[in-house]
Amino acid sequence: MLRIGQIKIPYRDGDSKVYKTLLKKLHIQEQEILSWKIFKKSIDARKKQEIMSVYTVDIELKHENAFLKRNRNRNIQKIEHKEYQFPKAGDRLPVHPIVIVGSGPAGLFCALMLARCGYRPILLERGMDVERRQDAVERFWKTGEFQPDTNVQFGEGGAGTFSDGKLNTLVKDPFGRHRKVLELFVEFGAAPEILYVNKPHIGTDVLCHIVKAMREEIITLGGEVRFESKLTDIRTEKGRLTFICVNDETWMDCECLVLAVGHSARDTFMMLKERGLPMTAKSFAIGVRIEHPQEMINRSQYGMDRDDILGSASYKLTHTASNGRGVYTFCMCPGGYVVNASSEEGGCVVNGMSYHGRDSANANSAVIVTVTPEDFPSEDVMAGVEFQRFWERRAYMEGNGKVPVQLYGDFCEGRVSQDFGKVKPVHKGAAAFADLNRCLPAYVCESLKEGIKAFGHKIQGYDREDAILSGVETRTSSPIRMERDGDFQSEIRGIYPCGEGAGYAGGITSAAMDGLRIAEAIRKVYSPTEKTDK
Repeated sequence: MLRIGQIKIPYRDGDSKVYKTLLKKLHIQEQEILSWKIFKKSIDARKKQEIMSVYTVDIELKHENAFLKRNRNRNIQKIEHKEYQFPKAGDRLPVHPIVIVGSGPAGLFCALMLARCGYRPILLERGMDVERRQDAVERFWKTGEFQPDTNVQFGEGGAGTFSDGKLNTLVKDPFGRHRKVLELFVEFGAAPEILYVNKPHIGTDVLCHIVKAMREEIITLGGEVRFESKLTDIRTEKGRLTFICVNDETWMDCECLVLAVGHSARDTFMMLKERGLPMTAKSFAIGVRIEHPQEMINRSQYGMDRDDILGSASYKLTHTASNGRGVYTFCMCPGGYVVNASSEEGGCVVNGMSYHGRDSANANSAVIVTVTPEDFPSEDVMAGVEFQRFWERRAYMEGNGKVPVQLYGDFCEGRVSQDFGKVKPVHKGAAAFADLNRCLPAYVCESLKEGIKAFGHKIQGYDREDAILSGVETRTSSPIRMERDGDFQSEIRGIYPCGEGAGYAGGITSAAMDGLRIAEAIRKVYSPTEKTDK
């Protein structure tokens, strides 16, 4: 198979011109082609008057070796197409069902792969199913009625369900897991274009349907999905897992446990610490959400206010502050909403979300600053959690229970805003004016002020005085890492830490990939409980 890069086509011509351009570029006839597909598509908008779609295409030719001998194009190379391979099963028959805790992308993909191979896993989720979860979250945004185990962080689909469904990842992938994750998303209802566009996304509205469809297949294949079922304790004997407790009352025999609990399962972290699970504190990042008019971002990136083909523009920005701190944008949501993503009473957390259409008036992004264990109040493994909690509670108090917001100009001057400027907020949940300088450490605030000003040199208007800041963004990644060995098990044998909450992923796709990785590790040890053709 050959891979052809740098195929440039005017963006308005779309995918329909790729085939003819390919024939012309290769100087071949149609009958020489056995098969072809788009491998990657991105936008080159450096020349605003000549925006191009840039394609990479994989193609099979009848006489590839002969073609390569006469080829002089450096953008054409021979590749070996590698399909994702699920390993052969081990020979140990599990005495008890494999249990997976958490139905975010890590747990869900792990459960699906095992179910398809006949393992009949039990998937435990502390929150509600996605249908009831949507209702509970909408009710919280409208009325403030809070549910500690079903919210933007907890419930079927995990925290990523209410975060735009972005699927881009920087994880290196020689085993085909990335492609497999995208293929599974398409199989359950995502648009096929996510297989090749440069920055694929699904959207919260579509992702909810996909999550439900995956759950239904797991059940059809003999697995169980138990909602409102929280892991509250474990027991071990001679360094091996023996029992788990659900909801402080039901004990279950368990020899194989996947911990895909998510980055906000603080009570679970504490329980595991008390039971001796090896964990370490890790770095993460904190900051604010910033809102600009989407038309402003479109003009900067595309040279126009709006285009139906290009859609809402995105961006990614980084800056090293004079104090040495890294400042960067994260989880950027074109045409999105700033959402109250709190998961504890008395604390306030924000996140960003978009629907599939990405058609709200504003673009929003986290602007965050790296913090390390040296910044935490102690050397305890839970010190990062306490660091997050302290500033979330400050934000809650400053906003009087609502999301604290402030205009960028007022943030720089340290005064509470009195009214919005030309930028109007697009939020899910109530907001109140406050001084965000009181909601974050001083070194973070100074880094943010400098970083946003620097970003104004890259995107005109980014540092406009009426840009809206909302606080606080603290759940960018897990504050802990659960240690695991080369077999992907904890020192407590039978426990498999997995996904973002365990410290091994940073987003939907990488978490799902880690779910596949853990499913592979389990399959290498255990034989399925029933035979299957999957």
